[in-house]
Amino acid sequence: MAGRGPPPRGVCLVLLALYAAPASTRRAEPYYGRPIGRLNQYAHGIRGQVYAVDKSTVFVRGFAYDGTGPDAYFWVGDTPQPSPEGVPIPYPEDYTTRDPPILTAHTNTDIMLRLPGGKRLKDIKWLSVWCRRFTVNFGDVFIPPGLDPPRPRVLPELKRLAHGLRSGNISVLDAKTFYIPNLHYDGAGPDAYFWVGNGSEPNPFGTKVPSESGSLHPLRGYQGEDIEIQLPGKLTAYDIDWLAVWCVEYRHNFGHVYIPKDLDVPPALGQTKITPAWWYNPTSSTTSQTPASATNNCKEILDKRLQVKWELQGNQIQITLSARLRREQYMAFGISGAEGRPAMLNADVVVAYWDNKANQPKVADYTISHLAQCDGERGVCPDARLGGSNDVVVVSGQQKNGITTITYRRPLAAKESNKDKEVLTSRSQSVIAAFGPLNSRYEANAHSFMDTTRTDVQLDFGAQNDHTCIGLAELDADGPAAWPPRVIAGVTNFTARIGPAGGKRGYTPITGHPSWGIAWYINDQLIPELYVERGKMYTFIVEGGEDQTNPAKFHPFYISDSSEGGYGQKKPEDQNKQRVFAGVARDNEGYAYPTAIGRYCEWIHKTTDQSAVSDTFESYMKTLQLECNEGEPGILNWTVAEETPDLVYYQCYTHNNLGWKIHVLDPGQPIPLPGDQRANSAAVYLPTVTALIVILTSFYNIASR
Repeated sequence: MAGRGPPPRGVCLVLLALYAAPASTRRAEPYYGRPIGRLNQYAHGIRGQVYAVDKSTVFVRGFAYDGTGPDAYFWVGDTPQPSPEGVPIPYPEDYTTRDPPILTAHTNTDIMLRLPGGKRLKDIKWLSVWCRRFTVNFGDVFIPPGLDPPRPRVLPELKRLAHGLRSGNISVLDAKTFYIPNLHYDGAGPDAYFWVGNGSEPNPFGTKVPSESGSLHPLRGYQGEDIEIQLPGKLTAYDIDWLAVWCVEYRHNFGHVYIPKDLDVPPALGQTKITPAWWYNPTSSTTSQTPASATNNCKEILDKRLQVKWELQGNQIQITLSARLRREQYMAFGISGAEGRPAMLNADVVVAYWDNKANQPKVADYTISHLAQCDGERGVCPDARLGGSNDVVVVSGQQKNGITTITYRRPLAAKESNKDKEVLTSRSQSVIAAFGPLNSRYEANAHSFMDTTRTDVQLDFGAQNDHTCIGLAELDADGPAAWPPRVIAGVTNFTARIGPAGGKRGYTPITGHPSWGIAWYINDQLIPELYVERGKMYTFIVEGGEDQTNPAKFHPFYISDSSEGGYGQKKPEDQNKQRVFAGVARDNEGYAYPTAIGRYCEWIHKTTDQSAVSDTFESYMKTLQLECNEGEPGILNWTVAEETPDLVYYQCYTHNNLGWKIHVLDPGQPIPLPGDQRANSAAVYLPTVTALIVILTSFYNIASR
C-alpha cells in the first residue's frame, strides 16, 4: 500500500509503564507512614515514635521499655482513656503459645503492629503499653481524629500490546510492592523482564525487577496467575516513572499501565510479605523455582564444565552456577585468597549443591582458613559453623537433563572482614572454583586436583554483556529437536502474517539468528524458504500491522539482500549496505518509508508457548489461534528482475530477524532439497501449470482452518 509516510524513528519497547509523581511529590526517605505521635512516658522508660502504615497497621520506631512490668502488652481500645476494656496486640505476632507473649525489654527497636480482630485505626482511639495484672498505663499515644492513613492504590489493567500480555487491575500495595492479578503472558519473549526506570516513556535505561519468585531470569509464561513483585534495593514507587515487562535484547513494549501523580501508598516496611513460589513437579524427582536462562554476563571455567553468570543488583550481586553434578556433589565459586593466582587458602567461596533429602537447592558461605576438612574451628568451613553469618541467599534452582543450575545472591561488600572478601566492580579480580563430594553433614569435602582452578581466572564483575558461554541449550544434549525447514514453491500468491518464533525448535535453530519471540508466517508456515522465478510477478498479502504508535505490532514487509532486515532502524550508512528489491519507497526529501503495510494478524498462543513439547510444527499449530484486527491487508506486488541475486530475504522493515530466505531461480531450474548438494539428482521441478507446495514435513492443510 504505497503512499504512506515513513514511520517514526526510534527504538521499540516491551514494557509495563508506571508514570510516577513528579519530584515535588516524591517521599523523603526514610518514610514510615502517616505520623501519629510520640508515646507519652509514664513508667518503665517507655519511648517511641508511632506512625500509621495503613488502615490496620502501625509502626513504632525506636521503641524502648525496660521489661520489668509483670504483665505488659501493647494495648488498644476505643474508650476515652486507656482502660482494661482494651485488647492486646500480640508481639511478636507469630507466637506459638496459647496466650500472647508478655512484652520483653527493648532499647531501640523498630516494631510493626497489626491491629487484632480485623480492627482498623478508625475503630480505636489510643495505643498504650498496658500492664494487664495491675491495670497500669505505662505509656500511650492518641490517634488523631480524622486520621487518613496511606492506602493501596488500584490502577487500570495492562495495555495489551504484544505476546498475549494482559491482566486485571494492578494495585500498588505499598511503596515497593505491586499486585498483578490474572496475569497472562505467552512466555515467548526471549529476554523479557519486569523493568523500572525514569523518563516520560519506558526506555532501555532501566533496572530489572525480580519476578514473584525473586528470580531475575527471563520471565516464564503466565496463565491467569495472581502475582506480587517488589522493587529491588532502595527503589520505591515514588522514585520511578514506569514499571515494565521489557525485552532487554530487542527493546520492545509488551504492555503498560500508568501510575497517578497523587500516589499515596503505605511505606514498605516489611508488612507486605511475598513468599517465594517454588514450582513442584509431582511427577518428577526434581524441583525448580524458575527455568534457568542466561543472564547478561557469562563465563565458562574449569575446562568449560562450570558456567558462571552474574548480574549486579544495587549493593548485591546475583550469581548463577550451572554444571553437570553427580549425586551428593557440590560446585563452589568465589574470590581467590590471593590476587593474580588461584589460592584456596583464605578464599571466600560459596558452595552450592542440590539437597536430595529436601529436594531443593542449597547455598552456603564458606571461609577457607586451612586446607583440611572443617573441624568446627578451622579448615574449609561454612561461616555459620565458625560463629559468622551466612551472607548468601538462594534465589532459584533447577535440575534438568543432568544439569544443575543454582542462582544465589550475596553482598558486594565484605560483611565480616576476617571471613569475607569484597566483590570488586571497578576492575577484574581473581576467582576460584571447584567440584567435590559432600560429606554426611552436607558440607564440602576435599576435591581432586583436576576439579579445581589451576590457573589464574579473572572476572570483571562490573562488566556489561560479557557473555562468552555456549549456553545451556547446547550443553543440554537432550533438548528439543528443531523442526525441519519448510519450503514453498510454484505459487505466486502469499500471505504474510506474524506468529511465535517456535522457541528452541523454530526460528533460531533454523536460521542460526537470535529471535525476539515472533517471526513471519508465510502461507501460515513458520519462515519457510520461498522459491521464485525471474521474470514472474508475485503478490504478498501483508498483515503485519499498520499502527505506527505501537512498534510491537508494526511490521512492514520488504524484500532485501540482508539476512537481518530492520531497514528502517538502521543508520543511513548501514541502509546503504542493503539492496532493497520491494517494499520500500522514498519521499520527496529522499527519506525511506515502507509501502507494504496492512492490518495486524497474528498467530497467538492459546495458553503458553508449547513449542518444547510439540514434536512437529503441525502439532504446534494446533496450540495457536489466529487473531486479526479490523482493516485491510497491504498488497506488495513484486516482479522479479533478471538481475536479482540468487538469494534474497523477506524481512520486517522495523525489526531485525523476523524473516528468511527467498531463492531466485531461472525458469525451469530445479529446486534443490535443503541440505542436499546434488541439485541435479535430488530436485523438484517448478511446474508450468499446476502450483506445487513442497513442505519437507507433512504439509499443514491451510484450508482446514
